[in-house]
Amino acid sequence: MNDFKRKGAMQIAEAANRLMDPVLQRKAGINTALLGSWDEIAGADFADCSRPEKITWPRRNSEMSGDTGGMEPGVLTIACEGARALFLAHAQGELIQRINGFFGFPAIRQIRIVQKPVTPHARLRPRLRALSAGEKSHLDELTSGIESEPLKAAVERLGKAVYGSKKR
Repeated sequence: MNDFKRKGAMQIAEAANRLMDPVLQRKAGINTALLGSWDEIAGADFADCSRPEKITWPRRNSEMSGDTGGMEPGVLTIACEGARALFLAHAQGELIQRINGFFGFPAIRQIRIVQKPVTPHARLRPRLRALSAGEKSHLDELTSGIESEPLKAAVERLGKAVYGSKKR
């Protein structure tokens, strides 16, 4: 980290990245920049169905002998959904070039594809209870002064959600 004092406010994302990068680097060998830029790197074909999981770096013989040699490229593990993994396997040469272009040096030599769900499943909204007559009339009172019909409908939906989620 930098030793200089920063003047002004820091963005939350910047602070979070400073906290997360060392953990991700130690556990998975990747950083938040790769995760954040994955949509651009993978392209429109694979951005929605894949995500990088980890980079496995090979042990170097130079570490064992004490030499200071260059870095050897690693293996990137990518999670991909179902049948799209086959298409990703066919496009892996281009994807390796894009990833290495992102890093600015040959960081990846191979891609390992793991089939698993990537997109989070849509959470079902809880059912709202029916409004009582008093709640309906109060909501009608509150929205009676609104002239714009789309705004009035939006406020009524909000009111129904607020009243319907409260426990009696």
